[in-house]
Amino acid sequence: MNVKFYDLTNPVFVGIMWRLAIDIISLFILIRVIYYRYSRKEKFLFSFFLMGILTFFIASVLNTVFLEMAGAFGLFAVLGILRMRTRNFSVKDMSYTFATLGISVINALNVLNFPLFGILVINFVILITAYILEQFLLRHKSETLSIVYENLELLRPEKKLKLIKDVSALTGKEVVKVKIRKIDYKRKIALLDIYCKELPE
Repeated sequence: MNVKFYDLTNPVFVGIMWRLAIDIISLFILIRVIYYRYSRKEKFLFSFFLMGILTFFIASVLNTVFLEMAGAFGLFAVLGILRMRTRNFSVKDMSYTFATLGISVINALNVLNFPLFGILVINFVILITAYILEQFLLRHKSETLSIVYENLELLRPEKKLKLIKDVSALTGKEVVKVKIRKIDYKRKIALLDIYCKELPE
């Protein structure tokens, strides 16, 4: 590496600093604004931020395009093998881990003098996609409960809406769907699976 690489007048170093600023802002929006808002998992914030920043610097100091791409794929391969071995690490958390690495690698690479505006557009697309998917998941997120129901009269197909309204009143939840699992006509009870919409925290 050139001794003058860290010179503040070196355009390469200045470019890396600009990309670092973009990377930090993008990571903050992805991790703190989007991820934490919908998951409330503080324990992964430190790991995501540090992983993103380290990935950025590792990819930045590589000298050639081939090494940059090889290093980027290597990071994903290592992560895929390790899979962040913890019981509390979900598929969604893994997706955010890949997003963190992906954004950092994209911000660090300087392929064919790709303009900063293009980097900003790519970052925006990733961030807005994560936000839209979180909103979609939130609106369609539901929990399933099994209850014993006694009013068999409302189990008729033509009284479906009344059944949902009655079960919602009994459980205090916003029931969106009711499925009849079993009916015991002797005991005059039914076992129902109800699907409730989870309210945002």
